[in-house]
Amino acid sequence: MSAETSAVPGRFTRRRLQFRAWRGSRPFWAGLFVLLGGFPIIYFPYAHLQVGHLTLAMSTTAGAGSLIIGVLLIVLGISLWFQKHIRVFAGVASILLALVSIPVSNFGGFVIGFLLALIGGALAVSWAPGVPPEETGPGQGGAPRTAPGPVTDGTDEPNDLSGTSPDKRANGRHSAG
Repeated sequence: MSAETSAVPGRFTRRRLQFRAWRGSRPFWAGLFVLLGGFPIIYFPYAHLQVGHLTLAMSTTAGAGSLIIGVLLIVLGISLWFQKHIRVFAGVASILLALVSIPVSNFGGFVIGFLLALIGGALAVSWAPGVPPEETGPGQGGAPRTAPGPVTDGTDEPNDLSGTSPDKRANGRHSAG
């Protein structure tokens, strides 16, 4: 390690693990796809492509509509990262905006933005928060738990509270009286 290196050893690893934990606790990839889907939808209606000496203007009458759709997709992508409880709303909204972008903004940003927003919306709707793993103590060893035995009242006979045992002559039927 040189004298010019100011980073403490392990800082990068710690930050990477923190980012990994943050990314795992929210619909990160859904937000990224929705966010990236907004950029082609914004860009292509305002793009001027040059083919040799010929300039192709892609401006359409729906330029403002594609700008609104793209900005909304970008905002939904960012909100998926930081407000994970709105994942279903943001997912459905991004799917609807992706579908609306097909006729409004040059086939949804030449299908690139449409597909990214559609996949991101589907990922957002289907994402569910993970269940934290159970912590086992030092002596437990992760042994499977067994079901408890029948409840007894101190005698040798099990205490059947359902009223359906054969000795009560109910045969699975409950009386109303």
